[in-house]
Amino acid sequence: MAVNDNMVKQVELKPEDFRKIDINDKEAEVIQRESLSAWQDAWERLRQNKMAMTALIIMLVIIIMAIVAPHLVPYTYDSNDLMSTNKPPSLEHLFGTDDFGRDVFVRTWMGARISLIVGLAAACIDLIFGVIYGGIMGFFGGRVDTIMNKFSEILYSIPYLLVVIMLLVVFEPSLWTIILALTITGWINMSWIVRGEIMQLKSREFILASRSMGADWKRLLFKHLLPNAMGPIIVTVTLSVPSAIFSEAFLSFLGLGVQAPVASLGSMINDSLTGWLYYPWRMIFPALVISLTMLSFNIFGDGLRDALDPKLKK
Repeated sequence: MAVNDNMVKQVELKPEDFRKIDINDKEAEVIQRESLSAWQDAWERLRQNKMAMTALIIMLVIIIMAIVAPHLVPYTYDSNDLMSTNKPPSLEHLFGTDDFGRDVFVRTWMGARISLIVGLAAACIDLIFGVIYGGIMGFFGGRVDTIMNKFSEILYSIPYLLVVIMLLVVFEPSLWTIILALTITGWINMSWIVRGEIMQLKSREFILASRSMGADWKRLLFKHLLPNAMGPIIVTVTLSVPSAIFSEAFLSFLGLGVQAPVASLGSMINDSLTGWLYYPWRMIFPALVISLTMLSFNIFGDGLRDALDPKLKK
């Protein structure tokens, strides 16, 4: 098909239309942006998330207060003063007192300390067992994966409340009994997440290259596969802490947690139910601390998940 000459405009280029950019060789080779590793890039994106950083600050404040606050006042969590029962918040008692004259400030932060111990201990145990168990399932696959996966499904079908009751029959009610009860089935979600990540990663090119160079299964699993799956693992650990904290508070609320006179946020809320209309501070402060703790961990976990997601890179 012929092209109309009127529709085509030829532009004549002259030497004076071009201008040489004045730049020396050293400036041309300067790297304009510093290269970042995957973890450095994740941290930079996490720092730009204001909600996640605010949640991180709240988490750190709660942890520091749980450690330091009981030593800031001249009271203990089990000291009774029947002459000072149900006093409202004041300079003498910052969070008021309960029906036994015990300082609510000390008991609230002692309860927060117990909740954090339970949450962090349960998360660490879930991390260890879940990573090992899920890594073996995902790496070997086949019959090994089928048998181990069926066993984990059977454990997952057992309600943790039933496990707690059974353990309380065998052992005395204590903090470690709760941690044991929460971790008997709590590691299963971690193992399934690790299993899925390992099954995706083991067919990648760098794993095939390591196999061709004679790397054994231990090196492949612990040196290549698990380090590359650390993003979802860290996010799962972060999100499992508030779940364990809530479980401990719920068990203590039912009377299955730590026993009196040890302070627990759940038991404090339970004790304040009868008179919360007249003495609201006995419920407000423990409920506020546990709510802020769980909310900050959840928001930080969401922000961490977004920061470690390679699909969200700009």
